[in-house]
Amino acid sequence: MKKSVLTRYRVMAYVTGVLLVLLTLGVIAKYVLDMNGAADFTRVVGIAHGWLYVIYLVCAFDLGSKAKWPVGKQLWVLLAGTIPTAAFFVERKVSRELEARVEGAAPVAAEA
Repeated sequence: MKKSVLTRYRVMAYVTGVLLVLLTLGVIAKYVLDMNGAADFTRVVGIAHGWLYVIYLVCAFDLGSKAKWPVGKQLWVLLAGTIPTAAFFVERKVSRELEARVEGAAPVAAEA
């Protein structure tokens, strides 16, 4: 497995996670605090999160298929982008697990 597959997943996990936290804060501001402008903020962030979540799904599925994960683990990683802050914890766990495998597959440079 190439390191670029893991890097793409990590970037999309962080982007999706940040947008989901912002969306959650926007919904709280809109419905609980009744703040002006929160509706527009929530709409824009919601649309951005929705489209970028689709890209996250593609990256996470690609990573899971190349890492040969079981279906349950694959589903958990895919759903992590829908639970506020879960993407950060799942990304960290997945990265720690797969970084060793990616580094182990990298060719060792010959010493002169």
